[in-house]
Amino acid sequence: MAVLARRRYDGAVPGPPRVVLRDLRKSFGSTAALAGVELEAARGEVHAVLGENGAGKSTLMKVLAGIVAPDGGEITIDGQRWAPRGPADARARGLAMVHQELALCPHLDVAANVALGIEPSRFGFVRARLAARLVGDALGRAFGDRPVDPRTRVSELSVADQQLVEVARALATAQVSGGTLRVLVLDEPTSSLGAADVERLFALVRDLASGGTTVLYVSHFLEEVARIASRFTVLRDGRTVGAGDVASTSIDSLVRLMAGRDIGSAFPRTERTPGEVIVAARDLAGARLPIDASFELRRGEVLGIAGLVGAGRTELLRAVFGLDRVRRGEIRVGSFVGPASPGRRLAQGVGFASEDRKGEGLATSLSVADNLTLSRLGPSGPSLPARTHAAAARWIEQLGIRCSGPEQPVVELSGGNQQKVQIARLLHHDVDVLLLDEPTRGIDVGSKAQIAALVDGLAARGKAVLLVSSWLPELLGMADRIAVMRRGKLGAARPAGECDEASLLAEAVGA
Repeated sequence: MAVLARRRYDGAVPGPPRVVLRDLRKSFGSTAALAGVELEAARGEVHAVLGENGAGKSTLMKVLAGIVAPDGGEITIDGQRWAPRGPADARARGLAMVHQELALCPHLDVAANVALGIEPSRFGFVRARLAARLVGDALGRAFGDRPVDPRTRVSELSVADQQLVEVARALATAQVSGGTLRVLVLDEPTSSLGAADVERLFALVRDLASGGTTVLYVSHFLEEVARIASRFTVLRDGRTVGAGDVASTSIDSLVRLMAGRDIGSAFPRTERTPGEVIVAARDLAGARLPIDASFELRRGEVLGIAGLVGAGRTELLRAVFGLDRVRRGEIRVGSFVGPASPGRRLAQGVGFASEDRKGEGLATSLSVADNLTLSRLGPSGPSLPARTHAAAARWIEQLGIRCSGPEQPVVELSGGNQQKVQIARLLHHDVDVLLLDEPTRGIDVGSKAQIAALVDGLAARGKAVLLVSSWLPELLGMADRIAVMRRGKLGAARPAGECDEASLLAEAVGA
């Protein structure tokens, strides 16, 4: 039985716990998001908060950050009752949060986002030099030797870089509060980061913890928990169901606590024989990325695309689907040759699930049913509400989407369940080709296994899947062949059985 502890950080300072939660409760209508959470974390401790999607983790963190008010229970930080009047009050009292769903202002530049609400001022005027120094220091710590221009509009950054801007804002908060960042909440902070940025983030977390900051670390990646956390608390259905030391807890035990059941094989493989080529690209180049990409995707096959963040993997999928302009080269889908609009690609049987589910993958103000069915309306327009409701209910059941029903707004769902809605829409449209960009980003271990089984079943039925993932075990477990993209250029695809993590990473960095 594998044990989690590997290279964990254990910097907790002996003494009374810094963060204490007792019987914390919060409901949204008839849905109990928190139904009795108990948690203790020490000063200088990296404490992992684990659980499946919908377990209550994000709601818990929002309560701590002053975004949501609890209905009952007690929170104390450093022995004092904790009830911030809002996020600004929480930040002023030494708590900062990095959100899973990015809470940035996309129309503002990087500098404005980092300093928003904490701008150094005097007599009502912002002190520009102090603000620039504050922003520069925070960005330097977050981005390291990969600088970002503070004048860049946030909407122009990749999702990974936006995540680092969130981290920089948390660091800036510590600076303006005299360096006393008592609690840092990280909600899935690495879900969009590449290996180098993950290492930089871990170094920052260790540095902050060694200085006395308590870090509450929410993650579905148990490998990360092994490396960075010393203790853990597991939530399920809004309740604490287990807590303990990472060093003495096996992966199997943690997964059982999170899921409340045994999880089968993470990457099931059904016998499948690839058929005819259904999508082909030759010498493909986009407006900026990719620079040069050629591949063939067959029916009944999962073709994985590996590479570092920023290498051009997302841009490749967007070019194939028609979201980004093709500057050079050829795309063939079945008997159709040449670029096409996303609407035309859907008509040709190609569907795309974006890694940015909040920004472009979903209409978050609409219901689950609307998001599932809008791409496939009846021949004369929208279907009858009863038919739409029934279709959505079927996919909700099949994919295990946790929601109160088809009419619940998607914005109220957890990140992982929102991701399931994205994939369910492609299944409802019955596409032949699925372009999946980080399909398990922000999804718990049980849901990862469920989506892996779903992709395996689709390939066994003759569907073709082009899969982009930053998690190499996922590519190795799900793909039939894997191609590596490096600096905009796609290498030749190799059978997954001939690859391992070391060889894929070496090819991605050009070693």
